[in-house]
Amino acid sequence: MLDIEQNRRARKYSSGEIIRRVLWAFAQPLFRFSPRPCFGWRRFLLRCFGAKIGRNVHVYPSATIYFPWNLDAGDESAIGEHAFIYNLGRVTLGARVTISHRAHVCAGTHDHTKADFPLLRPPITIGSEAWICADAFVGPGVTIGEGAIVGARAVAMKDVRPWSIVIGNPARETKKREITQ
Repeated sequence: MLDIEQNRRARKYSSGEIIRRVLWAFAQPLFRFSPRPCFGWRRFLLRCFGAKIGRNVHVYPSATIYFPWNLDAGDESAIGEHAFIYNLGRVTLGARVTISHRAHVCAGTHDHTKADFPLLRPPITIGSEAWICADAFVGPGVTIGEGAIVGARAVAMKDVRPWSIVIGNPARETKKREITQ
């Protein structure tokens, strides 16, 4: 039987995290209402809150970055319109990663095997040149290999091999990705 009261009494965040969350909430309008082409401004704001943001990263104003201090985005990566980065745990994007619109990267869950349902923060790593397509979901603790594609609306709850293409729910490999010049 679940012990919801014990879960609610548990200290899930440090005092420092709570303060950063409040400050980030106050900064949200500066991020959200910035003009679409102001990528430099949003990079600056994210860095002010501890994000590690590479060169020429494009984060769109409607994207949600839950905890900037748990984000590491490599050079030339993009986080698209209405993408949701629920990064209770660290989310690491390699260089030239694309997170398409409405994709959901979820580095937080609960341990359903324990009565108090404790919060877990497994990290997510998305390798360089990977593409998380529109409406796709990447679950807690998953590693997406270099160059892999998680197809539109796919649900990746297990690691995805480099240079593979996965589709469906649950995501399954359909073929290898080939790059032509």
